[in-house]
Amino acid sequence: MRYEESNKTVIVRGGGDLATGVVQKFHRAGFNVLILEIATPTAIRRSVALCEAIYDGYAKVEDIVCRKVNRIDEILICWQEGEIPLIIDPDGEMVDMVKPAAVIDAILAKRNLGTTISMADVTIALGPGFNAGEDVHAVIETMRGHDLGRMILNGYAKPDTGIPGEIAGESDRRVVRAPSEGIITHKKKIGSIVEQGEVLFTIKNEDTRTTEVNTPFTGLLRGLIREGIKVSKGMKAADIDPRTYIDWRTISDKARCLGGAALEAYYYLNQRKGAGS
Repeated sequence: MRYEESNKTVIVRGGGDLATGVVQKFHRAGFNVLILEIATPTAIRRSVALCEAIYDGYAKVEDIVCRKVNRIDEILICWQEGEIPLIIDPDGEMVDMVKPAAVIDAILAKRNLGTTISMADVTIALGPGFNAGEDVHAVIETMRGHDLGRMILNGYAKPDTGIPGEIAGESDRRVVRAPSEGIITHKKKIGSIVEQGEVLFTIKNEDTRTTEVNTPFTGLLRGLIREGIKVSKGMKAADIDPRTYIDWRTISDKARCLGGAALEAYYYLNQRKGAGS
């Protein structure tokens, strides 16, 4: 017997650049999507991360508009306007209030920050830290390569290596990390072509010393953590792409892949449910 879905509400935990790819797929498929975020998200690829609405009240990525809300009635207004509501809710308290058809953990924390299989009829998580079949119904592989986007119904995604996937010959150097703790000040803007050795940003430490952080290779500055954020030593602060021709204002190939994989997993799990398995 064919499963007839009635609830068209989906909660996505996290609003970073990869989560935004998930949000777009479900939004385009006709779902009412609600994003749950922390109070101070630290997205790097801010130009394509809907979590920026936390700071600005509004964010637009490609064809989707996201607004920060504080109450249930504001969520409903956003949906009526065809927009994506985003609310500060790191603990997922809105799940019991909204009772969504699905909860998708797209925080990409490399560990489970509280998502459980009982939160909805369909629960999906992106990346390492979740046991498919126990923590959630399905896990989506996030590591670049042959298995990117693969749906896992039993077990875990590949463990985090801490090394970014290779793009145009660059891997580890693509991610620029803070060499010390302190407050970030920008010297370049997202979307700029940066030359090797140029100063990307500075970090002011508690003892008022300023550390300059330089570009490791010539490329496109695809991501840069929000100015004024206090970073810790080793924290991701910038993202450089050796492909200087790409459009930094659009959702990445990886985010689109993961979004499509999550949407596929949702319909697959619903089909299995309808078949009584």
